[in-house]
Amino acid sequence: MSLSNISPARVDCAPRLSSAALAATLLVLVPVLAFAPVAAAAAAAADAASAAGRWEGAIELPGSELAVTVDLARDDDGAWRGDVDIPAQGARDLPLTAIEAADGNVRFTLAGVPGAPTFAGELSADGAELAGDFTQGGQTFPFHLARSAAAAEVAPALDPAAALEGLDDWMGEQLEGWNVPAAAVAVVHDGEVVLTAGYGRRDVEADLPADADTLFAIGSASKAFTATVLATLAEEGKVDWDEPVHTYLPDFELADEYATLHLTLRDLVSHVSGLPRHDLMWYGSPLSRHELYERLRYLEPSEELRQRFQYQNLMFMTAGILAGEVAGSSWEELVERRLFAPLGMKRSSVRLSGLTADADAARGYREKPDDEADEADGADEAAGGEQAPRPLEVMPYRDIDAVGPAGSVSSSARDMARWLLLQLGDGEVDGQRVLAATSLRTLHRPHVVVEGGIESALFQQPEMPYLMYGLGWFVQPYRGHEMVHHGGNIDGFSARVTFFPRDGLGIVVLSNRNGTLLPTVVTLHLADRFLGLDAIDWSSRYHAIADSLEGARDGIEASQEVERQEGTSPSHPLADYAATYSHPAYGDLTVSLGEDGRLAVSFHALDSPLEHWHYDVFNATEAPLRGVKLTFDLDAGGAIDRVRVPLEGTVEAIEFTRQAAAELSSPEVLAEYVGVYEVLGAPVTVELRDDATLTVTVAGQPTYSLAAVRRDRFAFADQEGYGVLFQRGDDGAVNGLVFLQPQGNVPAQRRTPDDDGNGMEKTPQGEAARQAA
Repeated sequence: MSLSNISPARVDCAPRLSSAALAATLLVLVPVLAFAPVAAAAAAAADAASAAGRWEGAIELPGSELAVTVDLARDDDGAWRGDVDIPAQGARDLPLTAIEAADGNVRFTLAGVPGAPTFAGELSADGAELAGDFTQGGQTFPFHLARSAAAAEVAPALDPAAALEGLDDWMGEQLEGWNVPAAAVAVVHDGEVVLTAGYGRRDVEADLPADADTLFAIGSASKAFTATVLATLAEEGKVDWDEPVHTYLPDFELADEYATLHLTLRDLVSHVSGLPRHDLMWYGSPLSRHELYERLRYLEPSEELRQRFQYQNLMFMTAGILAGEVAGSSWEELVERRLFAPLGMKRSSVRLSGLTADADAARGYREKPDDEADEADGADEAAGGEQAPRPLEVMPYRDIDAVGPAGSVSSSARDMARWLLLQLGDGEVDGQRVLAATSLRTLHRPHVVVEGGIESALFQQPEMPYLMYGLGWFVQPYRGHEMVHHGGNIDGFSARVTFFPRDGLGIVVLSNRNGTLLPTVVTLHLADRFLGLDAIDWSSRYHAIADSLEGARDGIEASQEVERQEGTSPSHPLADYAATYSHPAYGDLTVSLGEDGRLAVSFHALDSPLEHWHYDVFNATEAPLRGVKLTFDLDAGGAIDRVRVPLEGTVEAIEFTRQAAAELSSPEVLAEYVGVYEVLGAPVTVELRDDATLTVTVAGQPTYSLAAVRRDRFAFADQEGYGVLFQRGDDGAVNGLVFLQPQGNVPAQRRTPDDDGNGMEKTPQGEAARQAA
């Protein structure tokens, strides 16, 4: 649930571009990537007039030359293959496409490189030289190549069927080994869909199989759809990636004023807003998308704008809101009309209802936690002494439509293959242009380096040593190949979408188990097969990583006991802690006292019993809140008035303020406080307004609104630090009040009505107060 500032040159190079600029363009268009050949091809043909063989020479730029080596080979069936090396850039084996050789004319193009760089030349009479014009982005320069004595090394054309051989059996083993009910896989290679398949059971209880059309939630892999919609709007000139968000959403506001004014669209979808995840603000919340958006201003940042990568779902939600606002539509309608429809993704949906209502939808599963799996389920050992897999249980579908632009898409392997074709086809599928190639490259281009966090722990391996993020996509090298990808995890589902732009390879893996690394394992395994690389046991590697992460979590839980103070007790009876507490962004958190005499906490859809930890700190004992500590604080009068909960680890604990009991909004209850009091001979009037709130007026001073805190305790609504505490006599009736203020508290006595009905006794003091009033 994530890259250096390398800026690929634009395709639309103007004709007046200088030769020096073109040289620089070439250097950027073909990045420094080392592509190892799969196997050697045959030596150059004996026929001197043949184009097959190795050619060495240069493209002649004014004042300089760009050296190149070209290898061309022909298969038994007559099909041409080829690649090119550009030593100055450290680039090797860049694939060639559209190779033609007839009547002494030779033509070929670098595959997947912006500007369609093309060589078109003629063989000399003796077949020893090849010369002609090199064109790219509308400009033309001469080239000269000479046949080399060295043998050409051109990778043989890959046979997809051979690359997929034995995959079904291997997938069965992996589903069992990773304890995953089902997975669906799609593979695109050289512009063709070579695999769409389902494995395992989409519904365990009903014993229903998964297939290529089974719907799975893809979680955060949805983010690329949101970024792509923005790219289409940018093409139309409706938005600018580097324009501040508030240009399009004037009411956009963050806690950091600088970020509010300067955060751009590019920042929105590259996770550099300065906000940490704050996921528990929206996860399980009943709030609408707009209500979540309005509360962004109350979320504490942990970094300054653009200081570092921090994965942030709410910023993608905001990007979806912005896209809909600019287009006069909604994020949902934009994705459906601009992406799903032209790509033919007929089964895909942007709403949970599209998943739940489908007859061929997968159920989501999770492994039962250790404390929920009974002894028979989890303690038995499998044959051979190995620990049996934990039992699985259904996870209810999670409705995240409110933050849909960050993760609510559901799709199938067959539909997602269409999405891969778009990524690998320069923005075009089946001859239909969906977005410009330049727009697509903007999304795939690295924008920020990812350092630390779970993303680095999972994705930075020796074979892929650094990790970056573009716009809605992670970007990194993989064993000398450029790899673009994004995973997704939401309750019961894990997914990964990956493609290798310069290799014409794309892989999608969808699964129906919560938080599993299987999609990554399957993706890298298939990548090795199709890229002709030596096999790596990624399954064992990631099992070790998973075990390490599990061990780290266990160690963290165990270490909590170190600071626990034994022999302490709460400062109040447990009933005093029971209340609803509120935060302006996170909403309400409720602590209740059960019939068993134990406290429990409920926050959004997350619930857990509480155990006393020490002093006024209580510990949640059940997942998913297990181990979360609630620290209760007291006001100056010793009453419990707030609770601090560490719901976001990168900022201070989230502070929830105690809310008044519901009865304190009842006119019948509030009526007992209404009356006239006297302070230092001056009348104090407490009145009940039509909106069921109290006001207090001291003679000669403004009227102040009172906000209920708890029974008998009210705060001045607009004066922090000031309040009123009503007092009661032995009979339980209100007989006075105390003004609570920083400079000292002041008491006031309640007066009984006199014959005039004005609430003041007929005494010299009362008469003076009445005259003053």
